[in-house]
Amino acid sequence: MRYLLFLSTLLSLEAAPSAIDASVKILTPEGARAIAADAQVTSLADGFRWAEGPVWDHPNQRLLFTDVPKNTIWQWSEGKEGAQIFMKPSGYTGVTKYGGNSGANGLIFDQDGNLLMCEHGDRRISRLLPEGGKETVTDRAEGKRFNSPNDLVLHPDGSLYFTDPPYGLPKKDQDPRAELNYCGVFRLSPEGKVIPLVKNLRRPNGITLSPDARTLYVAHSDPERPVVLAYPLKEDGSLGPESVLADFTAEVSQLRGLPDGLKTDTEGRIWITGPGGVYVLSPQGTRLAHIRLDRPVANLAWGMDGKTLFLTANTHLLAVPTLADGGINRGK
Repeated sequence: MRYLLFLSTLLSLEAAPSAIDASVKILTPEGARAIAADAQVTSLADGFRWAEGPVWDHPNQRLLFTDVPKNTIWQWSEGKEGAQIFMKPSGYTGVTKYGGNSGANGLIFDQDGNLLMCEHGDRRISRLLPEGGKETVTDRAEGKRFNSPNDLVLHPDGSLYFTDPPYGLPKKDQDPRAELNYCGVFRLSPEGKVIPLVKNLRRPNGITLSPDARTLYVAHSDPERPVVLAYPLKEDGSLGPESVLADFTAEVSQLRGLPDGLKTDTEGRIWITGPGGVYVLSPQGTRLAHIRLDRPVANLAWGMDGKTLFLTANTHLLAVPTLADGGINRGK
């Protein structure tokens, strides 16, 4: 019944965006417990340049997501037509032209319910204050400005883990404005100290934690090494040895997209956007299911009842019902 009500709500939207070619392929019995084989992917809004960074705003019952090239954060609410602008500019506030990917990217809420934003153009992580305005959470490591913070996840102890690829710099790796000589994975401690954790990745991108917060997952969006990496978390917040959870080298040569956004559900399965759609993985890296889509998918987040998965897919905002619980009230 919940699934039918979900579909009837989405299909009742007055302005139906363009159709999406999608299907679900179940690969294991565990995959069938995560998503139904006949689950339908529905388009909620379109017309974006490159949609990213979705997060569910539970108190206000809305989804916030970014359009990085358009320097805009959008909001979508059930029962309203399409999406509305929430914030513009979102990630670059300068007065001169900066570059094509200057807007905010990843979004999350902190433990006090404040919105945190990875700002490409202003090269920082910022916080939206309840009384209005924004403040800088962090913009430097080792005394040097970040490249363009991309995605972030909050640890239960208050630590913030985030990635810093060069996507927001107008000339990427060759940009003279770059100050760090690496693209890193960082930890911002509860005391405000920025600690570099990983320096050997060309394109660190999506980042998330296991439900028990003992494993950090990082998507590596490098066409030459398109993998999902797992790192055990130590008591002091540092990382143990890197391991490859999943390798998408074969798929990258045939399908559009790279490993990008990722989230874990309450049972520890990893949902990763990648070549040809969204993959559901076990904590051991076994492929459980594949949501196949006709367009690249950048990121994903659960919302509404905790079993509605929102997908930011290039020019579209999509939604699909899952059997898995996304645990949205865990601050994820």
